[in-house]
Amino acid sequence: MPAQYPFCAVVGADDMTLALTLVAIDPLIGGVLVRGEKGTAKTTTVRGLAEVLPAVRVYAGDRFSIDPDDPSAVCPDGPFGASTPVVERPVRLVELPVGAGDDRVTGSLKLDAALRDGVVAFEPGLLARAHRGLLYVDEVNLLPDHLVDLLLDAAATGRVSVERDGVSVEHASRFVLIGTMNPEEGELRPQLLDRFGLTVEVTAPRDPVRRVQAVRRRLAFDADPEGFAARWAGEQDGMRARLAAARRSLADVVLDDETLTRIAELCAAFDVDGLRADLVTARAAAAHAAWRGRTLVTVEDIRVAARLALPHRRRRNPFDEPGLDQDRLDDLLGPDNPDPDPGPDGPGGPGNGAPDDTGHEGPAGNGPGSAAPEPQTAGATSVASAGEPARARLLVVKGTGDGQAGRRSRARTPQGRVAGLRGGTATGGRLHLPGTITAAAPHQRSRGGLSGGRGLALVPGDLRRAETVGRESNLVLLCVDASGSMAARRRMEQVKTAALSLLLDAYRRRDKVALVTFRRHTAEVVLPPTGSVDVASRRLADLPAGGRTPLAEGLERSWEVLRREALRDPSRRPLLVVVTDGRATSGPDPLGRAHRAAAALATSGVQVVVVDCETGRFRLGLAAQLATHLRAEHVPLGEVTADALTGVVRAATAPRAGVA
Repeated sequence: MPAQYPFCAVVGADDMTLALTLVAIDPLIGGVLVRGEKGTAKTTTVRGLAEVLPAVRVYAGDRFSIDPDDPSAVCPDGPFGASTPVVERPVRLVELPVGAGDDRVTGSLKLDAALRDGVVAFEPGLLARAHRGLLYVDEVNLLPDHLVDLLLDAAATGRVSVERDGVSVEHASRFVLIGTMNPEEGELRPQLLDRFGLTVEVTAPRDPVRRVQAVRRRLAFDADPEGFAARWAGEQDGMRARLAAARRSLADVVLDDETLTRIAELCAAFDVDGLRADLVTARAAAAHAAWRGRTLVTVEDIRVAARLALPHRRRRNPFDEPGLDQDRLDDLLGPDNPDPDPGPDGPGGPGNGAPDDTGHEGPAGNGPGSAAPEPQTAGATSVASAGEPARARLLVVKGTGDGQAGRRSRARTPQGRVAGLRGGTATGGRLHLPGTITAAAPHQRSRGGLSGGRGLALVPGDLRRAETVGRESNLVLLCVDASGSMAARRRMEQVKTAALSLLLDAYRRRDKVALVTFRRHTAEVVLPPTGSVDVASRRLADLPAGGRTPLAEGLERSWEVLRREALRDPSRRPLLVVVTDGRATSGPDPLGRAHRAAAALATSGVQVVVVDCETGRFRLGLAAQLATHLRAEHVPLGEVTADALTGVVRAATAPRAGVA
C-alpha cells in the first residue's frame, strides 16, 4: 500500500485539522464540511486522518464491521459465537464517488450468485463498508439528489435498509461524514448541510514562509514517499497516542449547567435553527477540552466549538455569505477563563505539525466575499442596488432531455420513475432484473436452464434495461442590458431584482448559471457557466450601468457562451433569458444588426425568454420586436418580479413554430 501524506505534516489547514481531530475524538459530533479553493490540500488532509486513528475491533470475516463489545449489535453475516475470532484492523476511509449508483452505495443483489446458482445473496455497499469509519465525499456539493437522500437517511437513523429485487436486508451504518467542496461550483442542500457537525473554510496561506514550507514538504514527499513518512513516524505515533488518550478521557469531561446555558445563549444569539447546534457545540467543546488534556470546559473550548459548529447553521438568505461574526462571538463570551491545565506540548502538539487550536485569520480583505467591488468609471456610470428577490414558479425547458439529474425539466435520468424497458442490444440505464428474468423464463425448458442444478440460462437478447424519467438541471444564461437607458430611467434596480429572482429559482433547482452583460460598445461574460449562484448574485450586485446599448454584441456573446458550453456539456439544455428594453444604440445600424443577430440565434433552437424592461406611458415596443426575431415569448418586467413568474413559465412551455 503506498504511503499516505502524514496528517501531522499538513501546512496551512489549521482549522481543518482541528475539526477533523475533534470528530475523531467524538464521532457523535457528526462530521466535517470543508469549504475551500482549489489546491489547499483538502483531500490530502482527509486521507491522512485515517492513518492516525486508533484501530477498531471486528469479527474475522464480518463484512459489516459490527462491534464485538456491543451485545445489541446485529449483523446480516451473523450471529457470531463466542468462538469467532476477533481481530483489529485500521479504520477505513471509504470514498463515495459523486457518480456512484444506488446499488453501489446501499448494496444490491449479488448477480453472479442469483444467475448462476439461483441463490439470493446480498452484496454490501459503501455505507456498509464505512460503518465505524470515515465516509469521504469529494465535491460533495455535486452529489446527485438521489445519493443525498440515501446519505440523509443513513445519517439520521444510523441504519441502511435495502428492499429491492427480492433482497431484504438491514444493517448498521454509523460513520463520520467528511465532505469537501469548492463554493464556486454550487452550494449544498440545507438538509445535508445541517448533518455536518462542523464546517471550516480553507484558503492557501498568505505568508510566504508557510507557503515555502508547504511546497518543500510536498516536494520531499513526492521524491520519496516512504522516507518522508518514516521521518514523520514519531509525530504520527505521538498524535495517535494523544487521540486515544483524549477518547478515553472524554467521558470525564464535565459539562455543567453553567456551560450548557452559555452555549444555549450563544446559539440563540446567532439565531440558529433547531437544537442540533447546541448539541454539536457542547460535544465539540468537550472534545476540545479532552484534546487539551482538561476535564473542565472553558470559555476557550466554547469559542473554538462555536467557531466551527455555528457558521453553516446561522439563519441566512440564500445569497448571504456563510460565516460567523468573530467580534460578536468575543463580545458574547467575554474574556477567557484561565487555563488551569494546559495541554501537553509533546509530539503531536501545535508546534509539531498537529492542529493549531487558534483560529487562523488571513490578511484583511482576503476572506471569502471580501473582494473589492468593480471600480466605477466616471460619467454616467452608476451602481444600483437590488430589491428583495421573489420566489419563482417552476421554469422548465420543453421536451424531454438527457441532462444531469436535477429539479427542473423533464428528462431521462439514471434515477426516477420507471417509464419503460429496453431490450436487445440497448445500452445505458441500469439492468432491470425482474424484466430480464421475465423475458428469459419462457425459454428455460428449451435451453435446459433451472434443471439438473443449473441456474438461469440467459442470452444477450433477454437483458432488459430500465428507462427512467425524472428531472434534470439546466443552464440558465442571463443576458442583461446594463446600458444608460437602464440607469437613466432608474430601471436597474428592477432589472437586478428580476435577475435575482431568476437566480434564486436556479439555486433551488440546482442549475448552472451564467451572466452576460452589455453596455457602452461591448458585451462581457461577467460569469462563465457555474454551479454557484452565490457568485452570480455578487457579480450582479456590483454591476454598473451606463453608456450606449450594444444589443447585437450581447446576443452574439450569449450565443458564443452557449455554443462553447454545449461542447463541454452537450447533455445540459440551456435557457437564455434576455433582460432588455429592446433599444440598440451602439455602432452603425444598431437595431438592424440586433435583429439579424436575433434571427440567427433563433435558428439554433435555443429556448429564449425576453424580459421587457420598458416602462412608462409611451412605449416603443422594441423588446416585443426583438422577441419576434428570437421566436421567444415576450414577458413584461412586472410579471417576472410578481409573486409567481407566471409569464416566464408561459414562455418556457409555449410551443414555438419552426424551431428544431
